[in-house]
Amino acid sequence: MSIMLSAVALGRETETVKVPAEVQPFVKDHSKPIALEAADLNGDGREDFVLVVEREKPEIDNDGFPINQRPLLILVRGKNGKLTEAKRNEKIVYCSECGGRMGDPFQGVDVAKNTFTVKHYGGGGQRWSANYTFNYFKADKTWRLVRNEDETFHVADTENVNKKVKRRDDFGKIDIADFDPKTLEEQSN
Repeated sequence: MSIMLSAVALGRETETVKVPAEVQPFVKDHSKPIALEAADLNGDGREDFVLVVEREKPEIDNDGFPINQRPLLILVRGKNGKLTEAKRNEKIVYCSECGGRMGDPFQGVDVAKNTFTVKHYGGGGQRWSANYTFNYFKADKTWRLVRNEDETFHVADTENVNKKVKRRDDFGKIDIADFDPKTLEEQSN
């Protein structure tokens, strides 16, 4: 098993990502960009972006964890060359304290034409990863969950990895705007 550890996963402070001037208006006050990836996300031949921002002062739940701390935005380029926010999800990117002893679990976003994957990795003695892949569906003009891959293993036994892969047939049509990792997890139990 090969897992790349970023500064984020090692519990270091999340660094601010530099964004081009055209993306800056989507970074609201009291937040900072922590991930920005470019690709043709809707198959129209123009460069789009997946942007993840982190709110400085998010709400806190009853257990002391941040709520909706890290919105993910899909920014698409119109025929006029200007970016607009096509979709937003407030829950897909785990909070900065949700990785257990490993610290911040957010590992970033991989992008390609018509698709992107949000990656997480965390834990302590028992490690875990959770990756969510979304594809663009032209007929509906949206991105839907097409794959969820979870892995767990104990650091003392890295050869014994429990891997679960779910696809659309397992969870149905889930739009990026409606996706909640907790709901997907509850459906599995």
